[in-house]
Amino acid sequence: MKRENSKQLFDKAKDLLPGGVSSPVRAINPYPFYTKSADGSKLTDVDGNEYIDYCLGYGPLMLGHNHPAIKDAIRTQLNHGWLYGTPNEMEVQLAERIRNNYLSIDMVRFVSTGTEATMGAIRAARGYTGKNKIIKIEGGFHGAHDAVLVKAGSGATTQGAPDSLGVPRDFTKHTLQVPYNDIDAIVEAIHGYDGEVAAIIMEPVMGNIGPILPEEGYLEEVRKVTKENDVLLIFDEVITGFRLAMGGAQEYYDVTPDITTLGKIVGGGLPIGVIGGRRDIMQQISPAGKVYQAGTFNGHPLSLASALTTLDVLEKEKVHEKLNLKGDGMRAMLRDSINDLGLDYNVSGVGSMFKVFFGESPSNYQEALKCDKEGYFNFFHRMLDSGVFLPPSQFETNFLSAAHTDEDIDATVEAYEKNLRQ
Repeated sequence: MKRENSKQLFDKAKDLLPGGVSSPVRAINPYPFYTKSADGSKLTDVDGNEYIDYCLGYGPLMLGHNHPAIKDAIRTQLNHGWLYGTPNEMEVQLAERIRNNYLSIDMVRFVSTGTEATMGAIRAARGYTGKNKIIKIEGGFHGAHDAVLVKAGSGATTQGAPDSLGVPRDFTKHTLQVPYNDIDAIVEAIHGYDGEVAAIIMEPVMGNIGPILPEEGYLEEVRKVTKENDVLLIFDEVITGFRLAMGGAQEYYDVTPDITTLGKIVGGGLPIGVIGGRRDIMQQISPAGKVYQAGTFNGHPLSLASALTTLDVLEKEKVHEKLNLKGDGMRAMLRDSINDLGLDYNVSGVGSMFKVFFGESPSNYQEALKCDKEGYFNFFHRMLDSGVFLPPSQFETNFLSAAHTDEDIDATVEAYEKNLRQ
């Protein structure tokens, strides 16, 4: 494929944007392709190349690109204005829809990003409990705010160290890390700082290094331990919310957290974040309580219109039932291909999330690091040349959308077989 126009744009972008991109994950060596348009399951770049897309904006586009119902909803809302600075009816409607789908949620606060949602959720947990320390899962990603930018590899009872320049050590000293799928490490961390831990924040399914799935009984044990020790449980469902089921991973695995963060899919491709939880916790958020949270674009009308329409389509077209079956089928075909090729690789995933790990199937972050990262990146480029766009990292989840056809999947599995041989 020719990508000369993309190369020229990147050469110019390097002088204008740090690293030439607006987010680190988009930095693809030697240069990224630049998208001109998108429709259904496909992206088309500025050089006219077409790709079957399994990145899908890193998760939000569960209905595919350029969905007509969402586009119509945005168009209609544009005719009524796109920023008010006042409450609007759609806030009430969407809050009610979310509450009806998430048994753990009594009240919500709408924000603009997943980062804001997790930052607000942690602040609410600290404000409600009066405690400072939080536990996060090693390798879990909860946005780019200071409290969760903690280096991987610190022990359960070791104070966190910043994973970015510009973050004072004091900002992360209250963040403890434990491995995923290790309940003993959680118990150790809680008991090591007895009475000081406000909350555990975790992705129920590890998305940014995976997907890596919870082992049987793990989430239930986390819920039990947190309750026994008066520690709040925050499920970061920015990725899994509305993807595994209408009620997210907590419905899928039947585990109820105290606070939930949502984003990505609920916005239908427009920026949104949601903090939701028990009434007594959420009532601590301003102006009802003393935990401050505010934002000019909170409850943005275009995002709300897109969200309401997205939920309508997900429910009326029974998308989860169909798409989860499609995910099961695709993972099975990929496993068959890997076995036929005699490769020591593994397919991971659940619902419409999937990934081929170039190594053993990991149960936590440290095991994932043992996979062949360079081998995967070379494979990524071969797949791109075959017209299939996967996330350019061994540690990012691939997503299916309702727009992916059987023909798309067959072509993709063929491309996997061809490019895994090399």
